[in-house]
Amino acid sequence: MPWYGYIILAGFIVALAFFAYFKPKNQELENVRANRTKVEREVRDLREKKKELDLIETEIAELNKSLEELEAFIPRKKEVADILRRIEQLATDARLTMVRYTPRPEIPREFYNEWPIPIEITGNYHSLGVFFDRLSRFPRIFTVENFSIKTLSKQVGDATITANWTAKTYIFRDDEPAPAKPAAKTTRKK
Repeated sequence: MPWYGYIILAGFIVALAFFAYFKPKNQELENVRANRTKVEREVRDLREKKKELDLIETEIAELNKSLEELEAFIPRKKEVADILRRIEQLATDARLTMVRYTPRPEIPREFYNEWPIPIEITGNYHSLGVFFDRLSRFPRIFTVENFSIKTLSKQVGDATITANWTAKTYIFRDDEPAPAKPAAKTTRKK
């Protein structure tokens, strides 16, 4: 075989190797690079979303903490026995005598219920002031309505006055509002 035949054969082998091996490998390398770029972009997007999610989770935790703090003022459940016991203890600590306290049924409002508790006590004026001061520091919200104070006709020791009022506390409603009823269907007769 002449010398140029070897050159043609070598060129043919190089071309065959290029088209059979190097070109598919080069295409495969380009595909891997494209996939890598795509995955890096997805990772970057996921990191940004993770940061957003972390911020949202932090905000939710702060809001839940605020909700727990606010539930001390307007709780979700009515703790009848606990509230009545605390009011009675406040009166006793202030040297007042509870004559009557009768909780009434709750009055529903849009997002909460009002719970009125009519109270009647006897004692002296100073003790009544101490009682209201301590009631104002109570963790729950209380409003005092229909307040009246009278002197006792027969004053004995520290019992010089009688006071009546309605203490109202509030309870957060968990129940969902009732769904609107569909309008009644009317049919026409022809």
